[in-house]
Amino acid sequence: MNIIIWMSTGQSDFTLVGFFTQSKHPALLAMVNWMSNYTGQSDFTLVGFLNQSKQPVLLAVVIFMVFLMALSGNVLLILLIHSDIRLHTPMYFFISQLSLMDMMYISVTVPKMLMDQVLGSHKISAAACGIQMFLYMTLGGSECFLLGAMSYDRYVAICHPLRYPVLMNHRVCLLLMSVCWFLGSLDGFMLTPVTMTFPFCGSHEIHHFFCESPAVTKLSCSDTRLYETLMYLCCVLMLLIPVAVISSSYSFILLTVHRMNSAEGRKKALATCSSHMTVVILYYGAAFYTYMLPASFHTPEKDMMVSVFYTILTPLLNPLIYSLRNKNVTDALKKLLSAKHLFQETVK
Repeated sequence: MNIIIWMSTGQSDFTLVGFFTQSKHPALLAMVNWMSNYTGQSDFTLVGFLNQSKQPVLLAVVIFMVFLMALSGNVLLILLIHSDIRLHTPMYFFISQLSLMDMMYISVTVPKMLMDQVLGSHKISAAACGIQMFLYMTLGGSECFLLGAMSYDRYVAICHPLRYPVLMNHRVCLLLMSVCWFLGSLDGFMLTPVTMTFPFCGSHEIHHFFCESPAVTKLSCSDTRLYETLMYLCCVLMLLIPVAVISSSYSFILLTVHRMNSAEGRKKALATCSSHMTVVILYYGAAFYTYMLPASFHTPEKDMMVSVFYTILTPLLNPLIYSLRNKNVTDALKKLLSAKHLFQETVK
């Protein structure tokens, strides 16, 4: 395995890139070949919604606060899950992984956007654009499959409670997470090199606040219909497969809940699932709009607003949904706060 550390000083940009240069995987080699030919590409300009706002400074401050709150909420949720032994179950393991993905997801786009606003430069190099696109696709795809894995976990817990410790042991959870990350990265490795090797002529202005594949593809002066069809099929598979798993899981869950004799058991089961379904609806609703609706439904302004929702607001809302609606998490938070208070009293 060779690690390439490479810098370009053409536009005072410095980019650190590492790849498996001896891999026989065609997607990996295509990514490496693209990076080696990077000098042929000029910079892009991100025309985000901050530029079009009448109060860009105020909006930037609001987004910065949302960014800090999202990071803090997800870090706190991960710490609570790892510190409280009662939360060491498959369901909370998956929730901690979702929080990790959300932290990375919002960090891929927001810091660059805010720095551009502060520095007054909205340029992004071709290499940085490709890396941002790859990370965004990988995280987005991985989260799609993770939500499917989480619904399967709820299905086993509610429909097969006696076999739950066996069917969802630690090894199975790690395997499911590995599959989610692998399938998500496969999407990034397939689509990013193809997108960034298109010839870009004329305006290099990306009408978005980050390098999203559909927005970058619009700048190409070559015929991209075949690629757009391929991207559409990939997105259909990455959305419909998890949706099929989620729909099947919750169909069986509803049947099982309906047959329960205990009203308390039904209430607990539905409360556990409602948080997950809220997250699923928020995330998949935006994803369906972005990647599955025809081009006639899209405008740059609408696309940016939808992207703001699932790249900035969703990472903020997810920890709130899973903490405020979850008694175990709120109990763990109270325990942590009481322990901190006791420690402070002891020090005094």
